[in-house]
Amino acid sequence: MRGIVVYDPTGTVTGGLPLDRDPHLALVAAVLAWEPDPVGVRAADRAQIGLQLTGHARCVAADVRHRFEALPADSELRPLTKAVLRESANRLSTGPATTVAQIQNRARLIQALYRALDRLDTTQNPAPAT
Repeated sequence: MRGIVVYDPTGTVTGGLPLDRDPHLALVAAVLAWEPDPVGVRAADRAQIGLQLTGHARCVAADVRHRFEALPADSELRPLTKAVLRESANRLSTGPATTVAQIQNRARLIQALYRALDRLDTTQNPAPAT
């Protein structure tokens, strides 16, 4: 099955959709393994990958933001999560990711967003006691 790239900068379409984490993290790992001029990766392919990672980063950031807003005011996760969200807004505001460095930055952003999401999930949905 082929993935579909969703370019939805406002989150109108993608808001509330479940995240397709595993294939995107596999793509992140592949992108981070690229050399500065990856052999066999055409400019058009890089542009498509950049769009896919940007769209996914926006989806994950929206999920992180939603969970951040549900945190209690005194939560120890608020400052770190707020910093991750601020950094994601800064990185995503730079326009399309078409160069290897820009695409790799999007990949690292997705990793940071998933780490934040995992911390929030652990706090908001603790594992049941056994």
